[in-house]
Amino acid sequence: MEPLELELVDAEIELVSGIDLALLRAGHLTELEVHRCVVTATVDRKSTMLVISPEVQQQLNLRVIRSVEAEFADGSSEPYGVVGPVEVRFQNRRTSVEALVIPNSTKVLLGEIPMEGMDVLIDPKRERLIVNPDSPDVAKVLLM
Repeated sequence: MEPLELELVDAEIELVSGIDLALLRAGHLTELEVHRCVVTATVDRKSTMLVISPEVQQQLNLRVIRSVEAEFADGSSEPYGVVGPVEVRFQNRRTSVEALVIPNSTKVLLGEIPMEGMDVLIDPKRERLIVNPDSPDVAKVLLM
């Protein structure tokens, strides 16, 4: 019997402005002033980056820092703005990444880079995102 391979699941994650977190640590902001939001993200192992909507970009008060050419599943590509840093939080895990902003979109996609940074994976049997059971207390990263 072949193992189950599930492509997409949804997960509730928290996104926090990395710039605000740095200002908080430096004593320039209070915890209440840190921009954050909780979103339901589609977890997509075929996507590389964290992808957010312009609305989430606004909620986190993030500015575009560069642009990249994004390729879609149909082979088309377009340039899009990249914002960051964004801290992604799921259960007892967190990682800092950049996010791609897709205009006219309302979806948030959690791609492979933030998943690897948090050491989380898709449980195909229960159809949900989980913390890696081989390292439940702290994320493991692969160094080569």
